Amino acid sequence: MDPVSTVHVAEFRRFNRYFTRRIGALDDHYLGQDRPLGEARLLFEIGDGVSLRELRTRLGLDAGYLSRMAKTLQAQGMVQVSVHPGDSRLRMVELTRAGRIELDEQNRRADALAAGLLDGLTGPQRDRLTEAMSTAQRLLRLAGITVAPVDGAAPDACACLDAYAADIDARFPEGFDKSDLVRPEEVSGNAGAFFVAYEEGRPVGCGALRRLEPRVGEIRHVWVHPDARRLGLARRILAALETEAAARRLAVLRLDTHASLTEARTMYRACGYTEIPPYVDHVYGDYWFEKRLTG
Repeated sequence: MDPVSTVHVAEFRRFNRYFTRRIGALDDHYLGQDRPLGEARLLFEIGDGVSLRELRTRLGLDAGYLSRMAKTLQAQGMVQVSVHPGDSRLRMVELTRAGRIELDEQNRRADALAAGLLDGLTGPQRDRLTEAMSTAQRLLRLAGITVAPVDGAAPDACACLDAYAADIDARFPEGFDKSDLVRPEEVSGNAGAFFVAYEEGRPVGCGALRRLEPRVGEIRHVWVHPDARRLGLARRILAALETEAAARRLAVLRLDTHASLTEARTMYRACGYTEIPPYVDHVYGDYWFEKRLTG
């Protein structure tokens, strides 16, 4: 990837300072209520009830800090904490009646704040701002996702392959036979590599690289969870596989794709892959592609 410029960093920080001030994120009485933003956000995230473990993962909070906030809300009568009936290791937190009343008022005030901020814009300007915020959210989600190599037999690799198989089994008219999936030994060590994409600790995509012959590799099973699509993550995974292939001194990458996967063909062509004749007999291969990594 290109290095991050100081201009980009400065503009990002400038926007962050402006926006946090405008929405009152620095005020100890967020939205005019008697609590800071952190506690207000926690009430919102608790919603209909959730485990503290899930809250910690979702919000990226330190366990001690989250526990202290939960105890504060509990002492105020806003939440109640209990042990999960099916798993004594999990502590569950849910809103009390008073907590629900405060959350409803918080949501009303937040809507009013947003409406007030947008009131000074024309309809087309609001549309532009909404589109820009949607784009910013997608890009920030993508920036927060990491793509890392894992062992081909790792639980996250197996879980991604299972999800991939279920996904394409529903899309292929003829279904999909899981015996076509790569084996762990094909994508581990000198034979190949397996990459998993993580968003806040949750696997949301994968891709595999295996060696076909000297200096020739094959891309397999590039997949993104439905919740993480339309972010550009598939291209990020493909780029990680290509970087790995180059590090292994592979000169050529090949792949095939099914006729049903039109978006995959579009991506591969956009990423420099050219269509070639079939290079191996593959029951799910309808289109075949190649990309040269070195001259």
